[in-house]
Amino acid sequence: MLPPGRGLLWLGLVLGSACASLGSAAPGSVATDALNVLLIIVDDLRPSLGCYGDKLVRSPNIDQLASHSLLFQNAFAQQAVCAPSRVSFLTGRRPDTTRLYDFNSYWRAHAGNFSTIPQYFKQNGYVTVSVGKVFHPGISSNHSDDSPYSWSLPPYHPSSEKYENTKTCKGPDGELHANLLCPVDVAEVPEGTLPDKQSTERAIQLLEKLRTSAVPFFLAVGYHKPHIPFRYPQEFQKLYPLENVTLAPDPQVPAGLPPVAYNPWMDIRQREDVQALNLSVPYGPIPTDFQRKIRQSYFASVSYVDTQVGRLLSALDGLELARSTIVALTSDHVFVMRIGV
Repeated sequence: MLPPGRGLLWLGLVLGSACASLGSAAPGSVATDALNVLLIIVDDLRPSLGCYGDKLVRSPNIDQLASHSLLFQNAFAQQAVCAPSRVSFLTGRRPDTTRLYDFNSYWRAHAGNFSTIPQYFKQNGYVTVSVGKVFHPGISSNHSDDSPYSWSLPPYHPSSEKYENTKTCKGPDGELHANLLCPVDVAEVPEGTLPDKQSTERAIQLLEKLRTSAVPFFLAVGYHKPHIPFRYPQEFQKLYPLENVTLAPDPQVPAGLPPVAYNPWMDIRQREDVQALNLSVPYGPIPTDFQRKIRQSYFASVSYVDTQVGRLLSALDGLELARSTIVALTSDHVFVMRIGV
């Protein structure tokens, strides 16, 4: 198992030439041979993937992208929390500089009016577009995804996001619950879709429009899964029979660990199926059969996102944009699958 906090990133090998083109253009203009950029951000994605040697996880589309990209083997998350990590890599500054360690402030007002990566592209002649979870929503992005600084168009958020933490998970009793583990029949959920499916569809629509643009584009697409709750199309669960799912190799709390150094996973404990376990605080333990179910649903969520990445990359290729577009895929930080989680 890779250390908690280990991140991942793929960059198209043409990144250097793109930066050269952009750097040589005057502010507000763009070189005629400048490349497009597609930035894909996956929420809480561990490097438990085929391209990192994992034999269990099925991630063929991400693996294919990695096979002809620059694969980082020693990249680390700036901070293991969504908002600080995203602001950090989107501004190129450490959390100590942005002074954001949680979700409760906007760096431009609280720390400094720092430029973001999409803002830089926008100022140099690109049309910049955000789909899904790119910046963390809320005050940490000024309730606007850092608009209008970073984006040329209003950021898009899927309408089905509002159901993510509601009672949409059918339990063994046939009733709906707000569970951690939530494989669903997509046809039966509100609006008959899921946020990441909507984001892919919107991103493809934008690619079709941006294809004929007179200027290059910077398109950022942020996927919600495999962030909790593990709400994903139920067919992906079948890829991971429980008998094939291994347990964490180091599940024990280190001897003498002070409680202040341990995350009691209160956000997970609030889920109805976890509440029913009556775990002690802060250390658990989580029953081994439930540990397997957590890992099964995490891996299923990864495979679900992988199919969305595949659809997006197929559209890029089908629209004949692949050769003129840098593709970068990264995660904000990882989901720690230790102590059964």
